[in-house]
Amino acid sequence: MKRLIAAISFFSFYLLDVLRSNVRVAADVLTPKHYMEPGVIAVNIQGMTDRQVMFMANFITMTPGTLGIAISDNRETLYIHAMYLTGNGDSVAEELENTYGKRIRDVF
Repeated sequence: MKRLIAAISFFSFYLLDVLRSNVRVAADVLTPKHYMEPGVIAVNIQGMTDRQVMFMANFITMTPGTLGIAISDNRETLYIHAMYLTGNGDSVAEELENTYGKRIRDVF
């Protein structure tokens, strides 16, 4: 029952995140000034199973504005290209760890 509630919570969160990302990317594409600050960030995936990493990478890739690139050889880091980084990207990586990472661990 706990996993079912976690899954419903995750998919609600994910649909809202996809909607927000779609609006942000569309607005940036349709306006004359671009607000993109693209870059590659490293997201900590220590302690995640192969299944959890697969779902995390796929959900991040399906979200507009982000793309999973690679997993480090030691399987502790997921590299992601993001269109909108603030500063050095640490806050974006931390947000992904705390939102996607935590929720995916709860569901899977």
